[in-house]
Amino acid sequence: MQDVFDEAVKQLQANEPVVLATVIRTKGSTPQKTGAKLLVRKDGTGVGTLGGGCVEGDIWFAANELLKRGGPAEHRDYELNEELAAEDGLICGGTMYFLIDPVYNPDEYLDYATEIKNAYEGGSPVALASLIFPGKGQSSKIGAKLFVRENGTTIGTLGSEDLDGQAIKKAHELMVHGKNEYVTTDAGAEFFIEAYTTPPQLVLCGGGHVSRAIAPLAKSLGFRIFVTDDREEFANKERFPEADLTVVKKPEDAIPELPINPNTFIIVATRGHRYDNVALAAAARTTASYVGLLGSKRKVILIYEDLLKMGISRERMEELRAPIGLDIHARTPEEIAVSIMAEILMFRLGGTGQTMKLEDRRIDHIEDKLKEAAPVAD
Repeated sequence: MQDVFDEAVKQLQANEPVVLATVIRTKGSTPQKTGAKLLVRKDGTGVGTLGGGCVEGDIWFAANELLKRGGPAEHRDYELNEELAAEDGLICGGTMYFLIDPVYNPDEYLDYATEIKNAYEGGSPVALASLIFPGKGQSSKIGAKLFVRENGTTIGTLGSEDLDGQAIKKAHELMVHGKNEYVTTDAGAEFFIEAYTTPPQLVLCGGGHVSRAIAPLAKSLGFRIFVTDDREEFANKERFPEADLTVVKKPEDAIPELPINPNTFIIVATRGHRYDNVALAAAARTTASYVGLLGSKRKVILIYEDLLKMGISRERMEELRAPIGLDIHARTPEEIAVSIMAEILMFRLGGTGQTMKLEDRRIDHIEDKLKEAAPVAD
């Protein structure tokens, strides 16, 4: 999505209008999830995707029409029935909801796009709320905007102090990991809010076999990677070609120098207890929302005793992930890497870690449906 805002800044700085189309909500199985974006330029070309197929084609056409004739922001829903999905080669059957948002005057959106671009590049996180439906008695129009910064300052309004207050509160919840959410208020108003921050960052404390297996997997998932080890042969670009930075220092010395923020994930996997405890203590003192330690429960118990002696609070210790990873009976470095990254994704994306296997009751329903449809023998 960063490329969409890079292009938005470029076009708006050139005083060119654009249309931003966003998937704001989905139901069922759809080719794209909330937050997917398409920017359409004046010449009809675009950046980004809404999932392809006739769905994207129709939204693209609507965006082009807005650029030609003008008009306000639009809300549309698109039902992917079985016939439509089959035409596009999709195996889905849900509903997608879109905000088609024209920007005719660059001054209306350039500041937002610039700060969002800066947030992606390491600046302070920000959030943008867009009104979809006003509540009872509200006169605001679809597409009204409220821009929220990390320091609490705002630009614009969704139409009322109460609605703005709810959006501001939600914005600060979402800023940590750059998430989005569709919100329906008690008063019946609905808005879509997106938060933007740096890409997720992964700090590998220790350059051993497990870290070496984690690095390519994390890179493929979009993480920036920092590796620290006091041994040069374990912290170098040849061993970790995926790393954005390798630091030949003890982790407790390197951690204070790294650009750690709440969207940072720290894995402590050094070569022993006497290195793990100080590295974990240093990691626990940062703002990283996820800190994990590789090791057995016995090892964790011993290190937690050290942490308490070092002044790490009980509350912070309860936030630590130790032993790290999901229980998949992992044994090899590669299996352990999958276990750890699965837990990190679960934490970051809000999953449960439970199996998604189809329930028996649904299989029962399929069998009953087939029995009812079976022809009756003469």
